[in-house]
Amino acid sequence: MPDYVDQIVIVDDVSKDETVKVIERYRQENGKIVLIKHETNQGVGGAIGSGYRWVKDNDFDIAVVMAGDGQMDPDDLPALLDPVVENRVDCSKGNRLFTGEAYKKIPRVRYFGNAFLSFLTKVASGYWHVADSQSGYFVINKKVLHTIDWEKMYKHYGQPNDLLVRLNVYSFRITDVPTRPVYNIGEKSGIKIGRVVFTISWLLIRMFLWRMKEKYIIRDFHPLILFYALGGLFSLLTFLLFARLFFYWFLTSHIPPINALAAMFSFTSASMFTLFGMWFDMEYNKDLSPQE
Repeated sequence: MPDYVDQIVIVDDVSKDETVKVIERYRQENGKIVLIKHETNQGVGGAIGSGYRWVKDNDFDIAVVMAGDGQMDPDDLPALLDPVVENRVDCSKGNRLFTGEAYKKIPRVRYFGNAFLSFLTKVASGYWHVADSQSGYFVINKKVLHTIDWEKMYKHYGQPNDLLVRLNVYSFRITDVPTRPVYNIGEKSGIKIGRVVFTISWLLIRMFLWRMKEKYIIRDFHPLILFYALGGLFSLLTFLLFARLFFYWFLTSHIPPINALAAMFSFTSASMFTLFGMWFDMEYNKDLSPQE
């Protein structure tokens, strides 16, 4: 850890190795180290939430999340800190996809899974200028620490996605900072990418609906909610019409022309309403990018 780090808060989420013994030994030599031990395993998001609560309760100005797997390079920390320290943003986040190195170093399945989830996170969070949604290398300021309800934050691998949605509801400014992708250093990832893609996708659908309600109905009504609602309605209608079309085609080997026209009209309407909803969302949130 760089010398300018004032406190090192380590959260032990019921590890089964020698982590606690090693930390206790280092605590005797370094007064900056604080150890939080969970009685029951809470998942990566739960561990991060415990760290955030400690930093908040002890009234620190800035909190940084750095994973214990060695994949977040401390040399990237100054670049992540600068936008927050200079008050250009409320939060900065590492982005491993800026450089061409990411495609070469990140395992292919995880790379494409990350790209897919990054797109869904853009839609769900409203931060269209932010990518690499699965990077948990975050820096947040004091205002964020005291605004977000850390008890409600998602406790598993979708924690960064969940946090981005919550940040947007409160209109916090955020920026991506290029960071070096670090892989194959000996740590074995516990992520099951096939399962995680589905669980995080479902999380993002729920968080998207929550954000629409919180930001565009409760806090400030915006007509984009009508575009998204009509897009959803026509999407459902499209599914039903195409299901009916293929059902009759299977039974009679004949496509009902009116059914086909209605299905195409419904599909076109769903696409247009949804795209307009996205465009309005992008325009509404364009001021949440870095302020020079």
